[in-house]
Parts: sequence; structure tokens; C-alpha cells
Amino acid sequence: MAAVSGMKQPLPPVVLSRRTRGSLAAAYLLVAAAVVADLVTGTRSTLSPVLAALPVLAVTGTRRPLVPLLCGALSLAGVVLLAFANPGVPVIVHATAGATVLAVTFTSTAAVGLVATRERELAQVRSVSEAAQRALLRPVPARIGSLSIAVRYLAAEAEARIGGDLYEVLSTPYGTRVILGDVRGKGLQAVETAADVLGTFRDAARAEPDLGQVAAHLDAALGRRPATEEFVTAVLLNLPESSGSARMVNCGHPDPLLLRRGGAVWAGPEVRLPPLAMGSLVDERYRDCALDFGRGDVLLLYTDGVSEARDPAGRFYPLAERLERIRVQDPGPLLDRLIADLTGYVPNGLTDDTALLALRWDS
Repeated sequence: MAAVSGMKQPLPPVVLSRRTRGSLAAAYLLVAAAVVADLVTGTRSTLSPVLAALPVLAVTGTRRPLVPLLCGALSLAGVVLLAFANPGVPVIVHATAGATVLAVTFTSTAAVGLVATRERELAQVRSVSEAAQRALLRPVPARIGSLSIAVRYLAAEAEARIGGDLYEVLSTPYGTRVILGDVRGKGLQAVETAADVLGTFRDAARAEPDLGQVAAHLDAALGRRPATEEFVTAVLLNLPESSGSARMVNCGHPDPLLLRRGGAVWAGPEVRLPPLAMGSLVDERYRDCALDFGRGDVLLLYTDGVSEARDPAGRFYPLAERLERIRVQDPGPLLDRLIADLTGYVPNGLTDDTALLALRWDS
């Protein structure tokens, strides 16, 4: 049954790491030890203020405001019991301990409610961004003719679901046409630029026989946008269904990699062309070139989130070398293995969004 709009979505349970659970257990033991010490050290001293820690400790493992309230009630009952057990302690000390427990309890309860509200808001934002991504970056088919295809997208931020990386694979009258690109910009403007590029590509790729002219259409469409500092690096491919050679236009993007017979070779263009939105700055027109992509080969397209990833020592990720070691021909498992290797190489996390697209031309 579909969820009713406006209803509160249940929050996922709080998952604590082993180290965090150990720290919490130690804190609870210290509180228990303080209570025992209070009972055995005589009637003229008290450690009851330490009971104010219980509502705070309860916050770390729940998103339900009732939990710190119950812990606060338990702590206040403990303060009262210790007050009877220590008649030699001035009443003002017991009253202060009780007031401290109440203040911490109400503060902890409010904090839990605030965190739960923020998490629900974040869940709603994620839901909207995922819907936007599905509209912008449509799922690519796993197979078109003799091509096996796989795509993976990694967001640099854990909360992010969409960014300036873009890709599309289309079956057209002229063959299978592919684009993978990266908007050099941030925020909503980058997303808007990516949407413009993909919309123009989907129209031009089906209508324009010349792949170079498809790139020219993209460049012109970006040139009509309001003046910004954004530009787009991209690789465009035309892969024939049966006969003919594969063609490529590389618009300032990192060179694709060809994996064949266990070796990885760079598929560099004959002529370096400017990024999209910068074509008017040079005299060179956008034109395609032959791509040595044949039966049994695997072609990898990627954004610079891969090529510019660094390990803790500052060394760039050696993509070609790592790709040769994987020795997997199926595009989906190949990308999964590559992502696992990449994330292991960069233990502190990626600093840029990453899109990868692999194609295998089956024999």
C-alpha cells in the first residue's frame, strides 16, 4: 500500500558501532558504581548528581522522546532514595541534584525530538532528490543489441543523491549513442546544466547523423544559457548495431579505457576538443574520430572522481593498473569490483561525485 502523503515516516533504528556501545556500557557502569559508592560511604556525603547522566546516555540509542523521560524519572527516583539514605547531607544539595536531573531530562527529551524531526526532514529531502535523479538520470538498459551495459554512480557526500555527473545510452537510427559527462560547477546550477545537456542530447542524438554535430548542438545549447563559469566535459560515442566503425567525440574529458585480452589501453582522441560551452573560444569545430572498439572489448567511461581520487599519501588512483588486475569482462561485476577497490584506496571517502559506465561489445 502506498504511503499517505503527509504521514510521518518511521525512522530507522539507531545503529551504534562496537566502540560506541563499549563506551556507553562503561558510562552506565560508572553511574552504577557511583550509586553503590554513595550507599557505602556513609550518610554525610552523596554522589546523587551523577544520576543526571542517565537521560543523556539514553539519548544516544533512541529517537523516541519517551525514553529519556523515563530515564529521567528513574534518575529522580534515585535522587530521592539517596536523599533518604544520606540524612546528613544538607537538603539544598539533594534539591540541587533533583533540579539538575529534571533540567537534563527535559533538555535531552527536546534534543531527541529535534533530532528525530531533522532526520524526517532529511529523509523527505532524500526522497525528493532520488525522484529528481530518476527523472534526470534514467536507468540505462542492460543490453542494446550486441552491447552489454552497466552504470554506477557514487555521491561524494553521504546525504547526496544527485549532482553534476551525467550519462545516457540511447538506441537511435544511427546506432547506439552514449554520453558521459561532468559539469564543472556546484549545487543546483550544476544539476540544471546537467538537465539541459541530457535534454539536448536526447533530441539531437536521434535527429543528427553526425556525432560531431550532436556535440555542436550541446555546445550551442549551453552557450545560450545565462552567463556562468560552468562548462561540461563529456565523451560521446556512436556504436553501430551491425557494420561500421565506432566513433567518439571527446570534449575535454578524461580518456576512456579499453580492456582487451587482460590489458587496459587508453582510447585517446586524434584531436583534443574543448569542453562543451567553450567551443566558441577556439577555431576547432567538434568532429568525431574513429574508436578502436571491437568485438569482445570492454570500454570504460568515467568522471574525474575516479582519476583524481587520492590515497592518504596523495597518490592518484592508478586506474589502468587496477583495471588490469580485476580481469572481469561482465560490465556489472567489473564496476562493482572497481568501486570496491576504489573505496578501499581512498579510506577517507571520495571528494567528488563519480559516474562509471562500462560497455562490452559481445562477439
